[in-house]
Amino acid sequence: MVMGGILLLAGCQESSGPRADADAASSSSTSAVGSPSTSPSSAATGKPSRSAVANTAPATAARTPKPTTTKAAAATPTRAPATPASRPGCRNLAASVEVKAAVTEAYRHAFPRFIHVQPAPDQFFYGQCDGVRYAATRFQATSGATQEELVGMQDEGSVTKYFRSTTGSGWSYLTSDAFPRGAHGCGDVPAIPEGLSAAWGNCAT
Repeated sequence: MVMGGILLLAGCQESSGPRADADAASSSSTSAVGSPSTSPSSAATGKPSRSAVANTAPATAARTPKPTTTKAAAATPTRAPATPASRPGCRNLAASVEVKAAVTEAYRHAFPRFIHVQPAPDQFFYGQCDGVRYAATRFQATSGATQEELVGMQDEGSVTKYFRSTTGSGWSYLTSDAFPRGAHGCGDVPAIPEGLSAAWGNCAT
């Protein structure tokens, strides 16, 4: 009787032991599945790494604009100022022997007391402006001059005389230098065009 009760109790314990182990294993497995894993790899996916940020940067940096270089324009050659002799309307001319003789004759006609005279060397100016010819010169006495001529030439020979001639007419006397002579020579003589007096260098001697 007593032996039968012991055997019955042992059988009950054996049947309940495996079930308890199974329940414990199932509880442990459920606990492992139900709790989400917090491994470092899953946490890392929430924040982008530095390498990822670097890779999203623009591939090329902003280019600094290069200064444009403009070619210097070809230098335009500067024209030399026109010489007085080449000024429009007025030009300096070489005086021939015939011109000097005609001017001397015009002087004799204007001053009849001076017969034995001639233009002073290297002091004869001749030119033309718009079809009108001009001449300027000083005179000196020649051989055969009278005493009156020699005395008169002391004053007359110190000033420049001015003449003009138009097409179809001979030479005629215009005027003389002022006394004393102006600072600009024939540039101060209104009867001589300004362009021509400049071409003559203001009749500097």
